Amino acid sequence: MADVQIDQVRRFNRTVTERVGVLCDHYLGRDRPVGEARLLWEIGEQGQDVRRLRERLGLDSGYISRLLRSLEAAGLVTVEPHPRDRRVRTVRLTGTGRAERAVLDGRSDELAGSMLEPLNSAQRARLVAAMAEVDRLLTAGTVTLDTVDPDHPDARHCLQGYFTELQERFYTGFDPARSLLPDAGELRPPSGLFLVARLQGEAVGCAGLKLPAGAPAEIKRMWVAPRARGLGLARRFLTELETRAARHGSATLRLDTNKALTAAIGLYRSFGFEEVPAFNDEPYAHHWFEKSVAARRPE
Repeated sequence: MADVQIDQVRRFNRTVTERVGVLCDHYLGRDRPVGEARLLWEIGEQGQDVRRLRERLGLDSGYISRLLRSLEAAGLVTVEPHPRDRRVRTVRLTGTGRAERAVLDGRSDELAGSMLEPLNSAQRARLVAAMAEVDRLLTAGTVTLDTVDPDHPDARHCLQGYFTELQERFYTGFDPARSLLPDAGELRPPSGLFLVARLQGEAVGCAGLKLPAGAPAEIKRMWVAPRARGLGLARRFLTELETRAARHGSATLRLDTNKALTAAIGLYRSFGFEEVPAFNDEPYAHHWFEKSVAARRPE
């Protein structure tokens, strides 16, 4: 990264924190700092598990406990153990907390309006579009990729989402029992691996890689949840899987796909995959792709 890029990011951070008003202890003119105000907003009308709040906001357990104690002392929230699992704590807004959240919502709208009001209509459109792009890119940077066992709950959650979408999009429907699905053992080291993408602690995508001895590496079951699309995650999966295949010593990476998945087909071609004759009997495949990869030494 260039120094000028680092400088611009820091300048942007300073401008935003000053303009949004997070530098004072009385955020939006209320009696609490921005951390407590944000927590009230995240808890919402239905309440939240404390662990989920911690993952959502990227806070350590000690800090979020201090914030919650302060909000409890002010009569804005209650924190109680889950009736079926006392290890899980749930936080809910009180009536006073809901009223405070409503005030914060109103003042947040006013603050947003004050940023747009001095600008002309063209400038407003530019600012809103730029904010949307920054939000998308910053969100993309928070997604993590983790190697998990194919039987992990997050892996099963993603695969179920994947199968459901294929059932809706394929004109023939989709029956996993008919597909050449790799069994779990083929996606565990040393035979392969399975990646899960997580956004704010929630599983939002998956991709498997078969690494058979003496044969090309093969990508299987790559999927991104609708809410996480537009973040470049599919391309990130492909990059990571290619790196893993090359590190394993594979010279070729291949995959198959259905003709209904036009966006995926375009992605594969743009990523350097070339169409080849069928290399398997997958009943749901119409296109088969391969890409040469350069072997890399393990880091």
